[in-house]
Amino acid sequence: MPESPASDQVRRYLRLQMADGIGPILARRLIDHFETIDAVLSASPGDLAGVEGIGRERARSLANARDDPAVDREIELAAKLGIRIVCLDEAEYPHPLRHINDPPLCLYIRGRLEPEDAIAIAVVGSRKCTRYGAEQAERFGAALASAGFTVISGLARGVDGAAQRGAVAAGGRSIAVLGNGLATVYPPEHGELAMQVAARGAVISELPLETPPEASNFPHRNRIIAGLGLGVLVIEAAHRSGARITARLASEYNREVFAVPGRVDTPTAHGVNAMIRDGQAKLVICLQDILDDLGDVGRMMAPADANSPVSADTASLDPPGLTPDESTVWGALGEEAVELDELARATKLRIETVAAILTRLQLRGAVTALPGQRFERRKRD
Repeated sequence: MPESPASDQVRRYLRLQMADGIGPILARRLIDHFETIDAVLSASPGDLAGVEGIGRERARSLANARDDPAVDREIELAAKLGIRIVCLDEAEYPHPLRHINDPPLCLYIRGRLEPEDAIAIAVVGSRKCTRYGAEQAERFGAALASAGFTVISGLARGVDGAAQRGAVAAGGRSIAVLGNGLATVYPPEHGELAMQVAARGAVISELPLETPPEASNFPHRNRIIAGLGLGVLVIEAAHRSGARITARLASEYNREVFAVPGRVDTPTAHGVNAMIRDGQAKLVICLQDILDDLGDVGRMMAPADANSPVSADTASLDPPGLTPDESTVWGALGEEAVELDELARATKLRIETVAAILTRLQLRGAVTALPGQRFERRKRD
């Protein structure tokens, strides 16, 4: 019998996520009101109906969700497909998503999410991009991946797919966020690309496994793309486009918004050029422009001669050329594995900064990442 792809806690969250009429904002409101997912699922219909925005009809839907066999069928199908499901309470759930106002309660995952994926940039743009747009998307995807960033996109035709092909070709990590369930890949011609992304990163969705790629799904998908990383890079976007929605959401989530200028006579570039003109996005023409804007994180991710590889026989010694923050994190690491959250508390640094430092130290061969968001100094061979 296949191992269950979901914990008991995931099963509880999934009941709330799959209840009719309950979106992520109402789900968050319910959990905030009752304090725990168990309290939400055990509340009476009357108490549920008293929560703002719920009412009697949604309260009945929630009451029915407690015993809905669709949840058990969903978990069984996930096991057959080799897909795992994680919820807000679990370590693998992406840290940046916890802090948006409408996070998915559960994520379906093919592949694996890692702590260093917090150091990520989303690359989005037109599905009907020009050859120039595709070239720039692949160029930036490869450059970001080579610098140690995880490249996030939607696996769509055009810019999204090109950016993720660039990341894969550079040997870096990528996350594809789908607007359909993971039982299928959309668009179908990106099936092989999805497998390559999952092999070195993850393909994820919040939607039930057999959900088709309907147009109404994609704005919700875009909020996950916007919330997962440090910023969003837009490459070719018309005035009305999903890429501009993603950029707007990124701004609302206090993420950085970057844009590559397009040809003034190209309709698919009118929107992105307007974003730059109106101060809604920062113009970039190379990776260094992005690094410069990311402050400490950008400086840590920038290639430098001082960041030479660390050999196995010197890995237990202090690596050369550490910045003060890198020295602080290195000092907090010991012979035993330490969790990411614990490192952030011990160093009094932002968790995103600690994750960036750990990524740099891993690239230099000084630190080893272990399951459960734990890290240790690399041991001598």
